[in-house]
Amino acid sequence: MISAFSLAIGQLSDKSLRQVVSIGLLGSLAIFVLLWIAIGFVLFETDIFTTGWFFGVFDWVVEWLTDIFGGVLIIIATWFLFPATATLIASFFLERAVQAVEDKHFPNLPVPRLQNLAEILKITLKFTGLSIALNLLALPVYIVFFFLGPLNLFVFYALNGYLLGREYFELIAHRRLEPLQAIHLRGAFRGQMFLAGVIITFLMTIPVVNLIAPVIATAAMVHLVQGWRNRIEALNG
Repeated sequence: MISAFSLAIGQLSDKSLRQVVSIGLLGSLAIFVLLWIAIGFVLFETDIFTTGWFFGVFDWVVEWLTDIFGGVLIIIATWFLFPATATLIASFFLERAVQAVEDKHFPNLPVPRLQNLAEILKITLKFTGLSIALNLLALPVYIVFFFLGPLNLFVFYALNGYLLGREYFELIAHRRLEPLQAIHLRGAFRGQMFLAGVIITFLMTIPVVNLIAPVIATAAMVHLVQGWRNRIEALNG
């Protein structure tokens, strides 16, 4: 696990990945700004968090926190939602990043299976939409427990660790495996996939690093998936 991410980070300076890193930086920055604007609008201009739960106490708490900590809440909400939305960027430069890693570390691999645009978009949009939806549902929890950092972080990393680990796995594994093979591989290494997702989530919450985190995640997952495949093949003889 550590080796995969170390190799991914070490390759960022390679000429083959420089353009991908630049695209990742600009794309992630654009996503961050758009999230900032969208969340600010939702918090201050809509009644999306009006639920009537507990005789309106919940609504009052959210409104009170928004009035007092408006700017801080926008930053926190953007920080929580950034990993899910930034992953959208990965789908647009995935092939170039993956190819750069494979050319350097796995030059003897056969040509990857042909994926049509519909398959790629289906995988990407399904998990990105699910990530955003679940984080939006969890956002009131993040806000209500604003002062209980450890609880917030546990929910955040557990949720996004699972989602991002699976999403990056799907994006990489389906290049070389049929859907059923990918399902079996995912089941065999579910725990490691989750741990990889937690690391990816952590990288996406570090200022500046989060702008290139999708590139690191993509490169690291190439190493992980290939390693898992080799272990399965070795066990099967």
